[in-house]
This record gives sequence, C-alpha cells and structure tokens, in this order.
Amino acid sequence: MLDEPILDDNFPIETVTEKMPSLNHSYICLQIIKQLLKNETIAPLPELTLDILSGITPDISVFPKEKIHPNFFNDVVKFSQLPPLAIEIISPSQNIQMMLEKARSLIHAGINTVWIVEPFGKNIFISTASDEKLIHNGIAKAGSIEVDFTQVFL
Repeated sequence: MLDEPILDDNFPIETVTEKMPSLNHSYICLQIIKQLLKNETIAPLPELTLDILSGITPDISVFPKEKIHPNFFNDVVKFSQLPPLAIEIISPSQNIQMMLEKARSLIHAGINTVWIVEPFGKNIFISTASDEKLIHNGIAKAGSIEVDFTQVFL
C-alpha cells in the first residue's frame, strides 16, 4: 500500500517540483505520445492542468477519447475529469523523491496509474493505489494502454 500523500494547499507540489524541461524530456514526451497515438481509443494530452489542489499538471494525461470534447469558444483552465493514466518524465532539475510524492498525490486524488519515467537509468516507476513497481527499459501497461520503452529510449 502506498504511503499517504501530502494533499494540502500549503504544499504547492507544482512549485516544489517545478521543472525546466530539457531536450531529453521533450524527446521522451514525443516518443511516448507517438506510441500512445497508435491506440485510437485514447487521447494523450500534454501539459493539461488537472483540478487537483491548486492545479497539478502531469507531462502527459491519458484519457479515453470519448471524454475529450474541446470547446474553442470556452476553454478550460483546470480540467475536472481525471485521466486513468498520468505520465511524468523527470527533468534534470527534479528529483525522484518529489516526483514519487507527486505520483502518490495523483493516485490519492483518483488517478488509477501514474508512470514516472527516469531517463538516465531508463527506469519507469509505476504507481497504483495498491502497488508500486519498477521496470527497466521494458513495456509499461495500464489497462489497455501500453508503451514499449525500449522504443522510447532509442
């Protein structure tokens, strides 16, 4: 079972984990999204702020395609629906402990699965409400969603 996350407006998780995305970060996001787009039943949305606490913005939020209905006359700043999968890629300015805490907060808020991608060691930390596991440069799955990280880390 996961440790209880800090869910407190006094703990500005986005400020603490504020990132300065790098070339590797952008490249990995692109490679993950390219694989996710092969699954026509989902919509991987980059940098969507979710209405959790004062707003948490995963690198990629993966939704069932039928849940996404943009209105170009009335935008949404904080999206109230939660994705079943959130993906974070660690940037050089971030540390693993803070990212794992962010994963716990996302799980506690109701997201089913969170992947934390650590590019230096090609590791993927997978968190759910009942389990945490680590895979190395392999295939990560969340229900019918999967990404082959051997293809991401080329």
